[in-house]
Amino acid sequence: MLHIGCHLSAGKGYLAMGKDALSINADTFQFFTRNPRGGKAKEIKEKDIAAFLDLAKAHHFATILAHAPYTMNLCSADAAIRNFGKEMLQDDLRRMEYLPGNLYNFHPGSHVGQGMDVGIAQIVEQLNAVLTPELQTTVLLETMAGKGSEVGSRFEELSRIINGVVHHEKLGVCLDTCHVHDAGYDIVNDLDGVLDEFDRIIGLDRLKAIHLNDSMNPIGSHKDRHAKIGEGTIGLDAFVRIIKHPKLQHLIFVLETPHDDLAGYGAEIALLRGVTC
Repeated sequence: MLHIGCHLSAGKGYLAMGKDALSINADTFQFFTRNPRGGKAKEIKEKDIAAFLDLAKAHHFATILAHAPYTMNLCSADAAIRNFGKEMLQDDLRRMEYLPGNLYNFHPGSHVGQGMDVGIAQIVEQLNAVLTPELQTTVLLETMAGKGSEVGSRFEELSRIINGVVHHEKLGVCLDTCHVHDAGYDIVNDLDGVLDEFDRIIGLDRLKAIHLNDSMNPIGSHKDRHAKIGEGTIGLDAFVRIIKHPKLQHLIFVLETPHDDLAGYGAEIALLRGVTC
């Protein structure tokens, strides 16, 4: 069974997101833990969470995916920004404990001229300060496109972060199709080769979720501009191979394609469910 959904607005709460997901035939979804540009998170409403968990159980939802704000940079050259990121991460993971057994995804960060080695060391330091054995959430490092000084566009960089963290059993990876394509991995013509490389460097057991996004740019462009499924340089045929691949088909797939309303995501979900029948 294809576990697929899209990014949803958390403005009206968890139950509303669950109902929105069902309305477009999704069995998972992604949401921002707080304003994507940072700031204070909304108050936890336990009744809303309980109602969502009942809905999710009744409709056999897969795991859901929380996304950290874009302003969280665990390897900023500015110590105050690094500390702010650590505090957001700590608070987000505390809040995720109300939704045990789910996933939390974040962009590793940008080293802003400090160099990759320093950036990786700082990310490891922040994760070691936050992750605990009791944590019930799996924290995912997202594969990046390699814009500017981004950390995480190469599998080796993600592996170094994971291997440096004491409680690395709490870590996984979210593979973004647009990002890896723009980073130079040929998922169009050599998906098996890319997966073999991922397995050799990181381990496929670490792969917990996939962001399904087409790309506006050619492979290796390091741009990160999402396109609708089948309307970019990756193309529909490649996405069919991805969602039907025996090493990937058990994962959750989340659309982050550029749509203005739920109907657009619903159409993409119907398209992708149709090709897996």
